[in-house]
Amino acid sequence: MPPELAAALEAEKRRRGLSLNRTVLSLMQEALGVSSRRQRSNGLRRLSGSWSEDEFRRFETSVAAFGEIDQDLWK
Repeated sequence: MPPELAAALEAEKRRRGLSLNRTVLSLMQEALGVSSRRQRSNGLRRLSGSWSEDEFRRFETSVAAFGEIDQDLWK
């Protein structure tokens, strides 16, 4: 196996948190279109559903300012 492929597989294995065998099988299934997986994971799937509604609302409130654009900075 070419070293660059081995390194890429090792990195993908760590990113997915799976064994090398499971990672390779998953990649082959995705490439051949026989996987139920619709899109590549963004790494946050393991956190999905772990916040309460109150925690989610507090987070949304605390980051709301990041969605605002200061027009003076863009002049």
